[in-house]
Amino acid sequence: MPETNVELFGYKFSVYTRIVRIVLQEKGIAFDAQEINPFAVDLLDNYLDIHPFKRVPAIRHGDFTLYETSAITQYLDEAFDGPSLQPGTARERARMHQVIGITDSYGYQPLVRKVFSQKVFGPAFGDPTNENIVVEGLTESDRILSALEKLLSEDGYISAPTYSLADAHVIPMIDYFLMAPEGAAMFSRYPKLSRWWNSVKERPSTVFTRPSLPC
Repeated sequence: MPETNVELFGYKFSVYTRIVRIVLQEKGIAFDAQEINPFAVDLLDNYLDIHPFKRVPAIRHGDFTLYETSAITQYLDEAFDGPSLQPGTARERARMHQVIGITDSYGYQPLVRKVFSQKVFGPAFGDPTNENIVVEGLTESDRILSALEKLLSEDGYISAPTYSLADAHVIPMIDYFLMAPEGAAMFSRYPKLSRWWNSVKERPSTVFTRPSLPC
């Protein structure tokens, strides 16, 4: 096991930063966190040398720097001791990567940016809600939830009989989506996803990494 602690550069409200935090927690990896607000004009000195696209998260592990969430989580799982977060069969690993890909490509925008941001995050900071964007987000979210419902493992986790990187990837997006009453109402129509959520929502890595929003 590498001896050097991991440095995590992230934003406390970012779902992608939280994904990495969940994996760090699941693996029991010690890390130092540096808060980076990607929306701020002034970033940490030299941060663009770490992430040239001004996004979060990124990690530094000794002389190795890495960005892009799925690359980070796979590295953390493979480079450190602890329970493996990648399934044992080729099909299960393929399903894991498929779920990560579809949530990134089709889920993040409607679940988080259109529903959660408009109904919960923006209002918490005094911003008005655009109901047209919410309706659009709910329509698109229905499609992604339907796809996940069909792909969900019969064993209770997203892609395999055990907790995997796919679960870690989906949890922050669903957690935010459920904070909107409209999101919670829609989610209840998916029994397999609901059972999955009930099994992971009180997991220590889920609870420990959940950010506190302003009242």
